[in-house]
Amino acid sequence: MIKVLFVCLGNICRSPMAEFVFKDLIKKKGLEEHFIVDSAATSREEIGNSMHMGTVKKLKEQGITYSDHKARQIILEDYINYDFIIGMENSNIRNILKIVGADNENKIYRLLDFTKYPKDIADPWYTGNFDITYEEIKLGCECFLEYCINNIN
Repeated sequence: MIKVLFVCLGNICRSPMAEFVFKDLIKKKGLEEHFIVDSAATSREEIGNSMHMGTVKKLKEQGITYSDHKARQIILEDYINYDFIIGMENSNIRNILKIVGADNENKIYRLLDFTKYPKDIADPWYTGNFDITYEEIKLGCECFLEYCINNIN
């Protein structure tokens, strides 16, 4: 079982989008029973809030199933319980480390680090561009799934 936690600042835009995109990819490959997937925030600003309407709209446009989602903050136990903690940008990684401490088990990554084009995924809450965010998250999730299939027994 591979346990994956996607993380962004508020857990209302990028990380839940990655959660549901990744769940859609593993479902299409028949790998659902091999993964546990969730998402969380580094901040407390949006705790308890639903996904941003831009994320919901983009998931609907792509025909991706999603469930009721309430933002939550990452906690130390998440580091213990998950195999991969995947942030969307460098500031997420710094904030994850402030919460969980050192990454002694090499579990913390940026999503696009699994692609040929490692970089931050901009926050659409600020940019307003959920199309670019979706394309980058989809690419990152596809490459991360390929990494999992090729590198994890």
